[in-house]
Amino acid sequence: MHSFIKLSSAIITASLLSACGGDSSSSDSNSRTNGASSSGKIKNVIMMIGDGMGPQQVGLLQDFAAHSKTDIYKNRETALELFANSGQVAFSSTTPVGGLVVDSACSATQLATGKPALSEVVGLDIEGNSTETILEMAKAAGKSTGLISDTRITHATPAAFASHQAHRSMENEIAVDMLENNVDVMLGGGLRYWIPQGSSSTSTELVNLINEPTVKIKSKRNDDRNLLTQAQTAGYELAFNADQLDAIEGGKVLGLFSYSAMLDGISYTACKKADSCVQPSLADMTTKALDILSKDEDGFFLMIEGGQIDWAAHNNDAGDMLHQLLKFDESIQAVYDWVADRNDTLVVITADHETGGFSFSYSRKDIPAADPTIVGDAFVESNRDYKPNFNFANPDLLDKLYAQKKDFYNIWYQAGGDLADVEPTSVDLLNAINGNTEFTITQADADRILEHEVNEYQEADHKYLAATEFPKVDDFEEFYVYGEEVHLNLIGRALAKHQNTVWSTGTHTHTPVQVIAWGPKEAQQRFNGLMNHVEVGAQLIEAMKN
Repeated sequence: MHSFIKLSSAIITASLLSACGGDSSSSDSNSRTNGASSSGKIKNVIMMIGDGMGPQQVGLLQDFAAHSKTDIYKNRETALELFANSGQVAFSSTTPVGGLVVDSACSATQLATGKPALSEVVGLDIEGNSTETILEMAKAAGKSTGLISDTRITHATPAAFASHQAHRSMENEIAVDMLENNVDVMLGGGLRYWIPQGSSSTSTELVNLINEPTVKIKSKRNDDRNLLTQAQTAGYELAFNADQLDAIEGGKVLGLFSYSAMLDGISYTACKKADSCVQPSLADMTTKALDILSKDEDGFFLMIEGGQIDWAAHNNDAGDMLHQLLKFDESIQAVYDWVADRNDTLVVITADHETGGFSFSYSRKDIPAADPTIVGDAFVESNRDYKPNFNFANPDLLDKLYAQKKDFYNIWYQAGGDLADVEPTSVDLLNAINGNTEFTITQADADRILEHEVNEYQEADHKYLAATEFPKVDDFEEFYVYGEEVHLNLIGRALAKHQNTVWSTGTHTHTPVQVIAWGPKEAQQRFNGLMNHVEVGAQLIEAMKN
């Protein structure tokens, strides 16, 4: 049975048993159901991070699986639920040093090192010194290593496992670190940090090397280093599309499948249905990495990030967030299929933080009519029909969210905007929104999305806050920080009343996140009750060493 209640029950049970000093692994609900041994030495460690995937996002995925009329989860559980119901479930606080709310770089650093970290750093301790990561420990122990992300491979989360830099924005330096760290398999987006400055589609040598016309060739490096050719010299095979990746059978691999991020969730779903995807999916990259890394008799460490769940949540884009969750769950399923009969692998699935303060909520809009078909004794005896006071969100909303045709970025671009200095007209914006979602906004809503106000928090030379004006947000404006992209949040707010969705912010929250551990009993029991991400990282490292 598909049920968020079932998954939530596992989380609550794990926490309560821990608080009482019990051993949750002895509970029937947490017993191993796949026939794997209850003991075994850890040879392989797989960490999966759903960026921005808090309990609320898990709830969206589980509810979709339970109630959707699509055939995606007909008669089967989500992969996330498979791991949760046969493994160990805990909660973890994500707080950074000196703060309550964490960013992805700090959170991933804490997971990667098992040590406290400062905001927005990668691979550093609280003194600002490089500190060894679990990936580097695995490499030193003779294991193979891999990093996968559907964002840029140099983005904050993967960077924290294989780089040591003062700020997450230093992606040129991070790319060099990753190459010098000799990570065996690196798959994701972000070509722009790996090619020499000035590179473009007129760079014949690069065009011939990449041999994939859908990949934009433009550099963001500030030097003449060609990290692609340096990678080849270091023994890496290169891949820039799904076919090229599929043809690689082993060895070291660097796959860069886009200029920046890989396909958003909705675009991926569309090309998957049409069987026209040029890029490999997150699940494809996961399967290939497992095939290659498992050839190492000493084992491997692999981190897989579903990175764009966070981006959709930053934009308050519930439709795309659902598709991003489905894409990540495909990758989780690929891991489950690979580990199901093994007793030498520890899998830990978590999030770096929750993004957006998302939830469904009941509403005074669209109050349901009385339902006279419910005629139980209590209603007959009281001479009343079943009629709730409020709109408690019809599950049909889930399929309407799934039916969204474009994410908010592409809706904005279709309307003629560029999120820099060009805005669409309100008529074009109205048509783009209503033409790509199952929900209808008004012209007044479109006008409202385009309004601006004085930026009272202006900071000269700040990457996001330098503008004198910001898109106008009526409440909690301080928590919408990304300049013109706040227009996308305002699209989400205009749609929210129709979707029964609420968002509290355009940034992160400090909501504790789920930790799902699966593997030999002694290893998975390390992840129990109420933890924090420093503990999660430290326990992951200890499990790998033992």
